[in-house]
Amino acid sequence: MGVGEGEGSAMKERAVVQLPQAAADLPLRRTRSLGRFRLHALEAGLQWLDGGAMFGVVPKPLWERRIPADERNRIPLALRCLLIETPDALVLVDNGIGNKEDAKFHQIYGVDNAGSPTRLEDALRDAGFAPEDVDIVVDTHLHFDHAGGNTYRDVDGVVRLSFPRARYVVQAGEWEWAHSRNERVRASYLPDNFDPVHAAGRFELVSGEHEVIPGVRVVPTPGHTPHHQSVVLSSGGETACFLADLVPTAAHLPLPWIMGYDVEPLVTLESKRWLLTRAREEGWLLIFEHDPAVAWGKLDPAEERPTLIPEP
Repeated sequence: MGVGEGEGSAMKERAVVQLPQAAADLPLRRTRSLGRFRLHALEAGLQWLDGGAMFGVVPKPLWERRIPADERNRIPLALRCLLIETPDALVLVDNGIGNKEDAKFHQIYGVDNAGSPTRLEDALRDAGFAPEDVDIVVDTHLHFDHAGGNTYRDVDGVVRLSFPRARYVVQAGEWEWAHSRNERVRASYLPDNFDPVHAAGRFELVSGEHEVIPGVRVVPTPGHTPHHQSVVLSSGGETACFLADLVPTAAHLPLPWIMGYDVEPLVTLESKRWLLTRAREEGWLLIFEHDPAVAWGKLDPAEERPTLIPEP
């Protein structure tokens, strides 16, 4: 019965939001400042996944009010990445699906990310940068829709690093988990997305909370995977958090609204509890990776339950 908690005021804004049906319906990027940092939400495409899987034990009559399903019960999900301009480095958080998968894969997962070579690179150029300009890539975890753009397949079929100058930051435990070949999770981990990075000596494997550069740190938010991490940004007295799959969309803000994909859902719930409590108390900007319409917003400090006030 608890899955209904938070149903109501936390998501009222969803009813008036027009959801995209194709990647072209989304802007290539949205830009704002955070203290001395400049943040670019890069729209790397869309994917369509089963709504029931995305909302786990939440009944369809509840979740479909937030993100309506198509005739195949799929819902549109953004592939939103974050580009951070700081005084010290250009940082990219997550990188979409990439260009290495075949037509069957694209059909199964409803992938819409065409570009040069994908929509991520188009968005990066729209922000005024090239892949060669990226100094650091943070992988929140190594699932194909978050780390697929670590590498790309060139015209000769050779897999190469997408960001040739960058170091790639991921939790050491996530790297090990990605190679566990467990039947429950292995379809989400495609070796061409991360093994070439390791072979090139470009992975920085970290353990626990870690400052990547001043003002950019990764914090463990386990549950979706045992070593999932979110990214907390601090500059000029302001704080933001790229949630990744801890809270994939604004519709997942209620504590028990957790994806069926999460391998440890009760751990997810506790990760959400501490992070969202702190975000509300300290006025953090929350950045959503998969929400098809809402890129970012803050929690209403007057509401005990997580209630989003979206920001442009």
